[in-house]
Amino acid sequence: MALTKEQKEKTLEVLKDKINRQKSITCIGFSGTNVKIFTELRRILKEQKGEMLVAKKTLMKLALKEKYPDMAAELGNIHGEVALAFGFEDALTPIKSIYKMSTANKSIEILAGLFDDKFITKEEVIVLAKLPSREELLVKLMGTMSAPSSNLVRVLCGNLRDLISIFNKVTLRSI
Repeated sequence: MALTKEQKEKTLEVLKDKINRQKSITCIGFSGTNVKIFTELRRILKEQKGEMLVAKKTLMKLALKEKYPDMAAELGNIHGEVALAFGFEDALTPIKSIYKMSTANKSIEILAGLFDDKFITKEEVIVLAKLPSREELLVKLMGTMSAPSSNLVRVLCGNLRDLISIFNKVTLRSI
C-alpha cells in the first residue's frame, strides 16, 4: 500500500530527527530475515538506547542528503530491503550487537555506516565492531599502569624470600 504525502512527510521528519540525535548509524540489509530475528535485533538495540528504523530508501536518502551526502549516495547503490540502526548514547555498542547478530544470521548484512559524523564502508564498520569494549580497554590500561609497581614489589620481595630461604636451610642443618 502506497504512503500518503502526509505519512511520507512525517516519516521524513522522524528520520531527520534521529539523524540529528545519533552518534552512529549502521545501514543493514535484511532481505529474507524472519520476524523473530528482526524483533530480537530491535529489542537488543532498544536495551542499548538505540533504535532501528525501516523506511523507503528514497525517504532515507532525502533525510541524509543535507548532512551526509556520502551515505545518501551509498543508499542509492544498495538493492534490497534496508534498515537504519541508530546509536544514540553509545556509538559503538549497537554496531557490535549488529555485527554479532549478522555473524549468527546470514540474512542480516552490514552494508555501510556513519561513525563520528563520517561515512564508513562495510569493512570499516566490521573493524569497529571487532574492537574491544571500553571496559576491556580500561582493564588493559590499568594493568599496564600497575605493572611497573607490581614488578618492583615482586623483585624486592624476591630478595627477602631468598634470604629467608637461606636462613631456613642454615637453621635446619644446624639442628
